[in-house]
Amino acid sequence: MANAMDYAQLVAQKKSYLRGATADQKTAINYFIPNTGCIGLFTGVKDEDYDAVVKAAVNASNSYKRAIDKIGLDEDELKEIPPVTLYGYEDSAFSKTTASGAYRSNLYSITHLFFSSTQVYMYQIILNTMKNEKKERTEEYFYKDITNFSTSSDTIESLQFKGCSGTPNRVSVEIQKFALIVPGDKFSCATYGDIDQQVKAMKNKLREKKL
Repeated sequence: MANAMDYAQLVAQKKSYLRGATADQKTAINYFIPNTGCIGLFTGVKDEDYDAVVKAAVNASNSYKRAIDKIGLDEDELKEIPPVTLYGYEDSAFSKTTASGAYRSNLYSITHLFFSSTQVYMYQIILNTMKNEKKERTEEYFYKDITNFSTSSDTIESLQFKGCSGTPNRVSVEIQKFALIVPGDKFSCATYGDIDQQVKAMKNKLREKKL
């Protein structure tokens, strides 16, 4: 988490971040490292403008097709229960809490879960809205090895910009997490929205497979 001193350093390095960046990347950089003072308050990137950058990156990622291709199975083999897709902003030094208390960061994850008769397949891609950078991960889990699907809430620190202050405030914000747990390991990702029904379906399937 970036503290006030870290933020000052980021401002000093802002030009280097902007060098060679695409239009959308510049929007993201200016969103997380706005001009300080009243100039930044009135000329900064709006939340909805950054949300549009994220939406464009998600659409361009073609993550569902990439997931199917990486898993290497026909979709008909992955219909034990409907596939689950989770979206979320991951913890990052480049983060921001909006006036309404919503968390944003430059790292946006898309996680697809597919369910065959014997296994759960996971594909995740984490997009960096400030760079030409992404991380992909694919895992396979046998139902017999999975101990639980769970949700939790983590409290982290983020920056919040209010008024014409020269430095942002550090605030605490809760982010929702989903976890798939196996002995000695746990996959987790940030998510948001109501996923209770999806988690319930996963748990029901897991109980059924363990009978």
